[in-house]
Amino acid sequence: MLIRMLENRILKLPESLRPRLQRPLGILYTNLDDVFDRLRRIRPNRLITVGDMVTYGFLIAGFKPDIAVIDLVIMRTPAGEEIKSTLESFEAKVIQVRNPAASISPELWKAVESAKPPTKIIVEGEEDLATIPAVLTSQDGSVVVYGQPRQGVVLIEVDEKKRQEFREILSQFEG
Repeated sequence: MLIRMLENRILKLPESLRPRLQRPLGILYTNLDDVFDRLRRIRPNRLITVGDMVTYGFLIAGFKPDIAVIDLVIMRTPAGEEIKSTLESFEAKVIQVRNPAASISPELWKAVESAKPPTKIIVEGEEDLATIPAVLTSQDGSVVVYGQPRQGVVLIEVDEKKRQEFREILSQFEG
């Protein structure tokens, strides 16, 4: 109910929640090969990558995400040509959305929720918080992977307990 109510307006990240979201919301890996090993073991029914560097890393390793959420920007700088070329050459349905910084727009929410694999969601603005709708709209057994700046990659195995944690986070957003 909360999600249905909130998904029709822009949700803004309050300053008070920033420290919590700066910590990993799943298992932090410093080595992408360890992430791939984990994925081979658990065999997720859906793989969602959030972020350009994460998606790029998966693609060059031969792991094709079911849904990739990118903005062609890395650490506030346009993606380099090799990364941009790799992301653009990933063959998937393309959905373009707008999403302001530190927010979750209805456009982004609906794109993540309705995406059918393979889909590449290209965000004009910022994709950082796309992990939240990705977890909340995924079924058990899905995996969401996102980059943790200067630390590594975070892997989230989606189940009801994890969705409940994310509902609690989302309930603190303004909007």
